[in-house]
Amino acid sequence: MKIRFIIPKAITLAFIFFSILGYAQYQNVMISAPGASVSEPSICMNPQNTNQLVAGSNLNKYYVSDDGGYNWSIGTLTSPQYGVWGDPCIIVDTAGDFYFLHLANPSIGSWIDRIVSQKYDFEATTWTDGSYMGLNGAKAQDKEWAVVDSVTNTIHVTWTQFDEYGTPSPTKFSNIHYSKSTDAGETWSDAIQINEISGNCVDSDETTEGAVPTMGPNGEIYVAWSGPAGIVFDRSLDGGETWLNEDIFVNSQPTGWDYNIPGIYRANGLPITCCDISGSDYNGTIYVNWSDQRNGEDDTDIWLAKSTDGGNTWSDAIRVNDDEPGKQQFFTWMTIDQTTGELIFVFYDRRNYDNTNTDVYIARSMDGGETFENIKISESPFMPSSSVFFGDYTNVTAHDGKIRPIWARADGTSMSIWTAIIDVSTDLAELPSQSPVNLEQNYPNPFSESTYLAYKIRRPSTVSLSVFDMFGRRVAKLIDNKKMAAGKYLEHFVAGDYDITSGVYYYTLEIGNVSEKQKMILVD
Repeated sequence: MKIRFIIPKAITLAFIFFSILGYAQYQNVMISAPGASVSEPSICMNPQNTNQLVAGSNLNKYYVSDDGGYNWSIGTLTSPQYGVWGDPCIIVDTAGDFYFLHLANPSIGSWIDRIVSQKYDFEATTWTDGSYMGLNGAKAQDKEWAVVDSVTNTIHVTWTQFDEYGTPSPTKFSNIHYSKSTDAGETWSDAIQINEISGNCVDSDETTEGAVPTMGPNGEIYVAWSGPAGIVFDRSLDGGETWLNEDIFVNSQPTGWDYNIPGIYRANGLPITCCDISGSDYNGTIYVNWSDQRNGEDDTDIWLAKSTDGGNTWSDAIRVNDDEPGKQQFFTWMTIDQTTGELIFVFYDRRNYDNTNTDVYIARSMDGGETFENIKISESPFMPSSSVFFGDYTNVTAHDGKIRPIWARADGTSMSIWTAIIDVSTDLAELPSQSPVNLEQNYPNPFSESTYLAYKIRRPSTVSLSVFDMFGRRVAKLIDNKKMAAGKYLEHFVAGDYDITSGVYYYTLEIGNVSEKQKMILVD
């Protein structure tokens, strides 16, 4: 006998809404299959050809995509002379050549006694054996990161040198070091110390770590790190030859950079530094992104501070995650789309759970870090085990509206590497010649409170933009017969301004007798 259930219409609609919210808005792509102990992923996009992406993960895996991140080839990086020992950092230079920087485990020498750089030939699909920087006897060279000057093609690298890794001895110190290459990674300058306040060698709060360099609009080199003085900032205005005599304080980072997250082997809130060189209204603004537990060990948050005067002064900490207090957000990374000045963050997030189930979120800011939209991008949560090494960071790369985050997923002790396909813009040249307009899907969708409506106009036109409910009734008129030039536009739609409630709505863009319509969902 079959039993038939009749579900009330209201319950069906509610189920649809919550089902939509339960799924990620963007396609997830598995880069490495579950099983191997992979962690600390890094990813980079070639701005000259955004289909080309290279990624890496601990200890020695590399991944290559030539179709924008939909498909990946996998390989094992080797360096016969210097060895490969994790902390992957992937960058690309102005010639379109990628580099994999990492720690060393040399055949002759000491464990992590130098920073190694290997260069990838995209046509030949081969890596160089590598060059190195920072060798200083048996001292440990750790946690490197690099940036390329888009004008000179100089590669700038900063990292932590330990006099003796892991020792509590008060006579051993950690310091931030710097080196550069002006010949595409063939050779490196002698390493110099750039910090004033040294840390200890314990690899915890009182250790100086987290130096991620970035370039300013006029060739400035900016970098911040954490340590016994909190988060501090340094800069060079002459290509790395000289640095400030005294580091500048950014934020106290209460409770330090080393903290505990349930289910995670170890966790940290080390900072990431970025600078807007896009030519946007926020050009030259420097941003530092980190996480800490100033609101309690059960309430780790993502933070941002910014400077509009070259790093001389810094804003108070700005909270990036927009959930209610009391949940965990951790392992943040930040980048800037240098075609627009948009800030993009990626981090792990437990706002939806009361256990260690973990999602991946991005946050976007289009107004220089004043406000943020948080969007879940992982298709399903994972529950990690603290018995496996989870790694120390995530990463994200972006250019011209194409965003590719990367993260490690831990289903118990089974590890895998993932990305998401996030494309939020299309060049005007890609619009069909017969269409004067292209109306994009609102972002985020579904949304609560507010969303962004993006569209492109191919030629000067008179434009109207309105929002309608499911019954065809206009509930908002955002643009009314306005003459507008060709270009890309973005409208911020705030539901509360129009006194509308949860439901399905349509927004319509009209140019003459041509109109385009998209559906959006508001959930209170």
